[in-house]
This record gives sequence, structure tokens and C-alpha cells, in this order.
Amino acid sequence: MLPDTTPEGAEVAASRGRGRRGADRVALRGDLRAAVPDAVAALVVTAGVFVFLSVRMDSGASATAAVMPFMDDSRTYWMYLLSQAFGWSGLLWAWGTVILGLLLSGPGVARLPVSRQALERWHRTTSLTTMALMAAHAIMFAAELVRYETKLGWVDRLWAGFADSFVPGWYDSGTGRTAIPIGQGALYLAVPLGLLFYVRHRIGPNAWRRLHRFVIVVYVLSVWHTLLYGTNVWYDEWPRTVLWLLQLPIAALFLLRLVRPARRAERLGGPDRRAAGPRQSWVGRAAGRVAVVLVGATVVGVIAVVVSGHDGGRARPADPPAAVPHEQEGTP
Repeated sequence: MLPDTTPEGAEVAASRGRGRRGADRVALRGDLRAAVPDAVAALVVTAGVFVFLSVRMDSGASATAAVMPFMDDSRTYWMYLLSQAFGWSGLLWAWGTVILGLLLSGPGVARLPVSRQALERWHRTTSLTTMALMAAHAIMFAAELVRYETKLGWVDRLWAGFADSFVPGWYDSGTGRTAIPIGQGALYLAVPLGLLFYVRHRIGPNAWRRLHRFVIVVYVLSVWHTLLYGTNVWYDEWPRTVLWLLQLPIAALFLLRLVRPARRAERLGGPDRRAAGPRQSWVGRAAGRVAVVLVGATVVGVIAVVVSGHDGGRARPADPPAAVPHEQEGTP
């Protein structure tokens, strides 16, 4: 939160503002450098996931091959497997950066074993890494589609791969008609919301804070995309249960963030609620309480899903379907 200034200190405030603007412009370059070790770690994790998925596919244990039996050759479909690996590491990094953000904006941040400055830097660098992993996930999916469309010329193949991966509503096969636009929505929200921090001196800190709250929507869309389209969690087996379990810390911290935010002005019924006027104060409190109820219900729902085992997964069929992602375009 930026300090308040008085009219008498206008010149000093302007000077400090220029200094802050310069620091903000440098921050992205500094964070990109600081994100290098984080990005290297993400690549190592991605490589490990890729090897794991390849081994499972070659051994016949892959859920992806069970969903699409034609895709049982890791050497042919390595780009698809790499897309999956980037997707899983991206979801893991998104989980981590959301955890860090909720810790920073919730109560008790001063009691954590690391400084607030360190947590903020980790939050920013993991956010940058998450955006890169999400983009790599989409790019490798597009590359696999380009390889797949063998009946088209190269220009048409490139367009088909790009459109199916990046144009909302273009992909028209199976579950992907819903799941892929959801994933695209997560990517297209993540980039501007993540980079707004570096131009907050232009839009104002209050506007930035309001917009930054929608980062949780990016995470929700990412998990939703995975539950709908992730063939590794397609069936009602332990990988899908683990994915549900990982949402409990997010939901619990988010609920705590709503009930006891770190900033006094954001507390429901706090002493600063009259500053925005009675109407805005009433609307804000009502919206906050509705959010608390919804998030609390989410926590209960996730626990019920895990305990009951009814997690929305499909039963593994005795005879797997021989479906393909979609019919190849063009003529034989």
C-alpha cells in the first residue's frame, strides 16, 4: 500500500512517485533475472513428468492411452506428452504462486519464517514461471495438432493447429469443445493480470489490487480445464483424488483471506467501511459475506468429494474406445 501524502508534501510525493515509477519499470527485468532459477526448476520438474508419462505410456499403464488407444507410442506422440508435462508443471506452479499470494494477503504473514519481501519476490517469480509454462503447454498442444493434420498443406496445418489451440470456440471435438476454451480463458487472463503489477504506477495501486484479485479465477479455470480434459485424471482413480485434495489448502487459505484479510480496509465490517460511503460499504460487505459462504461451501464440497469418492471421474471401460482427437481435415 502506498503511503498517504499531504498537499504540503506534493513536490516530495511527485519526486518519490517518479522514483517509484522508475523502480517499477526496472522490476520486470529484475524479476525475470530472479525467475531464472525458478524456471530451471520448473523445466527439471517438466522433464521428470515427461519421462514418467512416457514410461507409463510404453508400459501400457497410461490413462491417456486408455482414453485414446491409438496414442500408445510415446515416440510418435512425444509433443502431446510434453504438452501434458508442461500443463502439469504449470498447474503445480500456479498452485504454489496462489498459496504465496494468499499467505501474503491473509492474517499472520508477519509470523512466517521468511520475510514479507522474500515472499513477494517468490510470488512474482513463480507467477512469471507459471505464465511461461501455460504458454508452453498451449504451444506444444498446437505443435502436436500441426503434426497430426497430415492431410493438409503446411500453411493450412499451421493455421489449424493455431486456431484449435488459441482461438476460443474453434476446437470442435468432444470434451475439448468446452475444456479448451476454459484453458484458453485461463491463459488469456493470466498474462495481463500477472503483468499488471509492473504498470501499477500508471493505473493506480487501488485499481491494481482490485484487478489482481481475479487471479484466483485463473487458477479455478486451470483446475476446471484439467478436470475436464486431463486424460491423466480422466478416470475416478487416485490421481484425480489427489488433484481434488490439493484444492483444500487453496480453499482454506482463501476463506481465511476473506474472513481476516491483512489489510484493515478490506475487513468485513472494519472501521474504514464508511470511507467509501454507505451504499458502497453495504454492497462491499454483502458481496464479501456471500463470497465467504461460497468459499466455505467449496471447502465442505471438496472434503465431501474426497471422502465419498464421487469426484466426477469416469469409470475405466473394459474395452477402451478407439477415438481420435478429431477427424483430420482435408480429403484423403
